[in-house]
Amino acid sequence: MRRKDREMSRAFALEVTDTCPYGVLSMTDADGAPYCVPLSIAREGEWVYFHAAAEGTKTDILRQNPAVCLCCVGHVKPVPGKFTTEYESAIIRGTAGEVTDEAEKIHALRLICDRYTKENMVEFDQAIARSLKVTAVWKIHIDEITGKSKQPK
Repeated sequence: MRRKDREMSRAFALEVTDTCPYGVLSMTDADGAPYCVPLSIAREGEWVYFHAAAEGTKTDILRQNPAVCLCCVGHVKPVPGKFTTEYESAIIRGTAGEVTDEAEKIHALRLICDRYTKENMVEFDQAIARSLKVTAVWKIHIDEITGKSKQPK
């Protein structure tokens, strides 16, 4: 990180990851072209889970090149009277892997749904019964994480 004065602790970066409204996953395709996509995420320990379609660009790229970077941003606030914005961020570098164990898939989907749609959890089991077979779940191992807080002076 270039601005060491804005660097925050690992605990801070994990908190940003846990509370950001979404994460943006960056990948590189087989031709070396960048590709990024916003995700609904949930973290447990050293793993960040997300869901995907069983087929598609994101899935194809991850199967070819599992090295990823996940950007999480939270508490964004433009500063009145200044040309700047306050925010918190976490950058995760890691390796993505597809979750194939059914119990782990369900657990990961429960974490994601509980985070984003807590009010619908009474319907979770029925939704899993309908869509588990066509839903892919991936996890990113947190190999490196950095946190930043930008507070203008």
